[in-house]
Amino acid sequence: MQLRGEPKSLRSEYIRYIIPSILAQWVYTLYTAVDGLFVAKGVSVTAMTAINIASPFVTALFALSLMFAVGTSTVVSISLGEGRKEKANEIFSQNFAFLIVLSLLISGLLFWKLEELALFLGATKATLPYVTKYIGTIAPFAVVFIVSYSFEILLKADGHPKKATKIVMVGVILNCIMDYLLVIVFPLGVFGAAIATALSQVGVTALYLRHFLSKEAVLHFTRFHFSGRTIVRAMKNGLSSGITELSAGLTVYFFNHAIAAYLGDEALVSYTIINYVNALYIYSMTGIAQGSQPLISFYHGKKEKSATAKLLRYGLITAAGFAAVTVVLSVFGGGLLAELFIPADLTHLRNYTVHALRIFCISFVPAGFTVVLAGYFASIEHAGKAVSITIGRAIAVMLLVLMLMTRVFGGEGIWWTTPISESICLVYAVILYIKGKARDAAD
Repeated sequence: MQLRGEPKSLRSEYIRYIIPSILAQWVYTLYTAVDGLFVAKGVSVTAMTAINIASPFVTALFALSLMFAVGTSTVVSISLGEGRKEKANEIFSQNFAFLIVLSLLISGLLFWKLEELALFLGATKATLPYVTKYIGTIAPFAVVFIVSYSFEILLKADGHPKKATKIVMVGVILNCIMDYLLVIVFPLGVFGAAIATALSQVGVTALYLRHFLSKEAVLHFTRFHFSGRTIVRAMKNGLSSGITELSAGLTVYFFNHAIAAYLGDEALVSYTIINYVNALYIYSMTGIAQGSQPLISFYHGKKEKSATAKLLRYGLITAAGFAAVTVVLSVFGGGLLAELFIPADLTHLRNYTVHALRIFCISFVPAGFTVVLAGYFASIEHAGKAVSITIGRAIAVMLLVLMLMTRVFGGEGIWWTTPISESICLVYAVILYIKGKARDAAD
């Protein structure tokens, strides 16, 4: 990564990276939300719920890609900070080759166990045909889902964050146009929504390849000797980011099963809508972490601790601002959101959705700080801390709290699970940070 010399202002350099990164995450969030909106209008709310049930599968593809992309970007950025450009190119090229092989294996596995995967994700008798159709249509395109997300992250490490966002925006515009054509104009239903999403990813992958094959790119494809150690290093550094990305899908998976057991199918519609808001917010926090990562890793490679500390502070301030705005919009704008997806004759369902969203949105405050702190630890290669935080908020603590709250409070406890579990994980993350600072001061 070339940061074009020493930046005149670290804050301006942070903003230059953070805004495109957040915008890119918003656009990725829109892929599933747009599919859901068009399917809700063109097919039914049951079909929309099916896309939400299938969303952990798409999230898993992106999470795999993100794990290797962020991990590779961290290693590449540190290598560039150390002045080792050729090493950075070798790592970049190996990552691309490895992801292609991994993607082909995933596609084969999906075709082999398609219905089993749909049932595992929580498909019911009513939604199973829709879920299998959606996943089965996307399965052959796994390679472009994984490679395109990886390229988006690495294009930032290449020093072109704005260009990365422009390419992602082209993708979502293509998705919207094709969703309209293939779901509304030509009523292909869930199949049309899946094809629209897949083809948009083909388009953005072609644009990314065009950049990395051009003279404008700092990172280029080159010959490399396969290094398992480099793959493991990238996985360690990117694992927390991958789990953060996957956390939204895991939350959907566990909540779908709990809601089906305690509240019934109608509440699944409410959660589908709430999850769109949650995904937009969590991915915004991921955008902050990802946008900061090339800079933090670069200055960590240069051993400038004051710069990495400032970048962390900027990230936490940004997260606080986003949390405040998102909570206010959730509390006062929940009704408008429910009206967008739920038919007018289902007034009780609209009201219930607003009620659940107002409880759930409390979690946004602690979640933002936790994601940014985990991203900071990953950027300075404290992978163990980053992974422990992320596994806690994505799996361990969340599951324990969900089991406890449903046992004590029944279905209503489901909506309080995330605020409580995110708060616990924030306390843990802050303790790790304080201990790290104390250790550095002692050294």
